[in-house]
Amino acid sequence: MNLGNLFRLSDAKTRSISPENLTGEPGKGGMATLENGSAKNAARDLGQGWKVNPFIVIKPGETFTMAEITGPGAIQHIWMTPTGNWRFSILRFYWDDEKEPSVEVPVGDFFGAGWGGYSHLNSLAVTINPGSAFNCYWVMPFRKKCKITMTNINVENMTLYYQVDYTLTTVPDDAAYFHAQYRRSNQVKDGICTIIDNIEGKGQYVGTYLAWGVHNNGWWGEGEIKFFIDDDTNFPTINGTGTEDYFCGSYDFDTRKKNAAGVDVVDYTEFSTAYAGLHQVVDGDGHYNVMQRFGMYRWHIMDPIRFEKKLKVTIQDLGWRSGGRYLVQQSDISSVVFWYQSEPHHSFPKLPAKNELEVN
Repeated sequence: MNLGNLFRLSDAKTRSISPENLTGEPGKGGMATLENGSAKNAARDLGQGWKVNPFIVIKPGETFTMAEITGPGAIQHIWMTPTGNWRFSILRFYWDDEKEPSVEVPVGDFFGAGWGGYSHLNSLAVTINPGSAFNCYWVMPFRKKCKITMTNINVENMTLYYQVDYTLTTVPDDAAYFHAQYRRSNQVKDGICTIIDNIEGKGQYVGTYLAWGVHNNGWWGEGEIKFFIDDDTNFPTINGTGTEDYFCGSYDFDTRKKNAAGVDVVDYTEFSTAYAGLHQVVDGDGHYNVMQRFGMYRWHIMDPIRFEKKLKVTIQDLGWRSGGRYLVQQSDISSVVFWYQSEPHHSFPKLPAKNELEVN
């Protein structure tokens, strides 16, 4: 959907799943009674139809099926506000009859909040709105079935308000399936962070999110991103010129301003645009939380990276040392890559365990 075709009539059916209508069936919303409602105490004077079941609770170690839909159709929008540690809530999507997920990502990283805490993100594909409202607008077609789950690997209950908005409609023969994969390199070895290397099939790469933690002083983003497409071996087809350049910024994301005394003040400038942004800068509190951390995204909506057989993507972990020389760093880099491809997809690497996911 877009403004260019919004006026056209369609036979597509609009549906929505939330805790108030767990199946998305027509005329089945708001039917929870006080006996089984999550907000039964608040609604006790009003009863059925009055916000009786607006959220669900997922206990430690449990997996909750947020949506199970029979197609054909497409996910059009997802909103949610999960509580707890967002690295310890694992979001998974399964298309049609597949046994392994096509999306497997900690919920915070999926929506661009890998470091936790609110940081406004305003893009076409993803938004984070006050106070912790995650929104996703990636279109996700499916032909037979869609299944979305959330797993709580924390030791505490999590509360989840959510809504999955979708359409039931015909799916074109050339429609590919949406994928997203999480990885973490802590610490990066030998200066090369591989953010994806197991894409096999035909498709297009559409987005990168990085949660980058820096262990050293100085500017940290000299590294180049490289896309090895199809038959590329030692050298890639697409070779960037620097980390901030790839994320559509320049010169260390610095904006030089003069203070009241007329002295130049150099600092990172957060920005969030339709296709790219440095939307999160965590400077630390000078006490326990001292490491500099950054959240960046780049959506290839207008410039998807097409591949026919396979794709590998790396980024260099590169800063500066004395004498104007590059410094090979050992940063903490978590990544989520987003792409569409024909199925079947290659098996994902095993998701890191809870201790390896934790922000520390």
